[in-house]
Amino acid sequence: MLSDYLIVEKTALPDYFIKVVEARRLLESGKYAQVIDAVHAVGISRSTYYKYKDRILEPSQLTVGRKASLMLQLNHQAGMLSRVLSMVSACNANILTITQSLPIHGKASIMLSIDLSQMSRSVDDLTRELSAVEGVDHVRLLALE
Repeated sequence: MLSDYLIVEKTALPDYFIKVVEARRLLESGKYAQVIDAVHAVGISRSTYYKYKDRILEPSQLTVGRKASLMLQLNHQAGMLSRVLSMVSACNANILTITQSLPIHGKASIMLSIDLSQMSRSVDDLTRELSAVEGVDHVRLLALE
């Protein structure tokens, strides 16, 4: 069943796919009660909305993704890994594995495998929060299982 799906970065998709998701959000939030109003607000037709509404899901709507692999690039300074791990823990995510490279030119790469099943935030929120930690240069979601 999972072989029927792809995870594609939004920038590679036609804009009407993103607008279908926006219209669904407007309807679910209660901002609009009628489909016609929501689709007009985002600039797509009703037929486009109905054609794709059940076929486009955001990662936060998927229940299959319970593990993730993240790659982070950190400044090589005392306590950096500890700050990252504290942030992951604060989100109720569980670290499964940690792989850290030797620092080169003051930067170290780490790969985290994380159990998301008890996480209190979305994966997007976690990556944004990790990116905001001082000394974290880059965060990339490598895989979602």
